[in-house]
Amino acid sequence: MLQVRAGETATSAHAITEVDATHVYKFNNKPEIAQVKEYAPRSRKAEKESHEWGGARARRLLTLAYVLGFLCLLRFDEVLKIQIHDIEFVSNTLTLPFRKTSQFGGVKPFYLHLFPPHLAHLCTIRALANWLYVSDIEDGFLFRKIVSGDRVSRENTHMTSECFLEMFRNNLLDIEIDPAPYGTHSFRRGGCQWLYSCCRWGLIRICDWGGWSTEFSNLTIVKYLISYADEPSERREDYLNPNRPPTKKCFSCGRTCHCI
Repeated sequence: MLQVRAGETATSAHAITEVDATHVYKFNNKPEIAQVKEYAPRSRKAEKESHEWGGARARRLLTLAYVLGFLCLLRFDEVLKIQIHDIEFVSNTLTLPFRKTSQFGGVKPFYLHLFPPHLAHLCTIRALANWLYVSDIEDGFLFRKIVSGDRVSRENTHMTSECFLEMFRNNLLDIEIDPAPYGTHSFRRGGCQWLYSCCRWGLIRICDWGGWSTEFSNLTIVKYLISYADEPSERREDYLNPNRPPTKKCFSCGRTCHCI
């Protein structure tokens, strides 16, 4: 904020892509990492010398937070304040009528469905079930602080954004990604780009889903779709190359072309 006031250009956090989300999901679900271990007290010295920054519970908390930020286009100060009573199930659909602030007064709920197996890394219902199973949280804040021994705090206070950001960046290091360009807006930006480019949502639908204004005079949505902080999804040399190899197959429509 101080840099902006001084006349410097604000730099948005680097967006998390679906490929990044897939790699993180696969790493966090490796059998030797995803296994919940019994609590074994250790000395402070032993904990400091340990290279394990997070256990199975911490990683399942992160997985759910990642998915909610990515799919619901939420800031992480919003995600971390979600409580159990904010979550409802209606006809096998998870609804989340939650937002810290709303430009229009009324808050439209998010409707989240069970995704097919090839989208398990983005499935809110799977992530929520896994987190509730290992955390034993029944009321209050959904995202609690993780204390020593990979235990979930019994105190009904939410995890801080600073604590979440530290864990998120450690998770990026797990998959050999430099965490420096990433921040708490990375999933919101990545989700916006995924809905636009991969799901082919229009701008009006994205704004309606995210609860954003459709007055494009200030180009709010553009800063999430386009930023020099992000890597291009394809090489400029291949924009009009008819012989470029096909992209990853879409399991919903069967396409392997680069058309949007």
